[in-house]
Amino acid sequence: MGTQQLLLIVLGVIIVGIAIAVGLMLFKSNSQSTNRDQIVSDLMNLGAKAQQYYRKPVSFAGGGGDFANFYLLPLDTGNGNGSYSITATEPTGAAYVSGSTTAISSSQPLIYIVGCGKETGDNGLNPVKAYLTVTSDSLRITVLN
Repeated sequence: MGTQQLLLIVLGVIIVGIAIAVGLMLFKSNSQSTNRDQIVSDLMNLGAKAQQYYRKPVSFAGGGGDFANFYLLPLDTGNGNGSYSITATEPTGAAYVSGSTTAISSSQPLIYIVGCGKETGDNGLNPVKAYLTVTSDSLRITVLN
């Protein structure tokens, strides 16, 4: 009788251990997905700001039909979701990119806004990363990690 009780206790401990492991995996997957969704949402908001700048006349502190001199305000370069920066060249790779207020230096038909999250991405090494391609009339998200 004592052996059966020990066997049931060991079996119970194994089942609880498996349940905890599965719960942790689900939590990690959910936090990664949530962070990616938050990054995409922030990128869309920043893209709308870029298009607003593009359409606004120069006399009203806009681009007058150009992305030249557009930059992210210091408050726009990072938040609880991740960090953001702009570039004129298409981003590649999954490496982390820190927030930047550097302006677009020349006339560009499109710009890229890069967002790096706080959670580890699909490759298990680098953070969640996505970028937004911004043109005068469209926004397109690409997830890198």
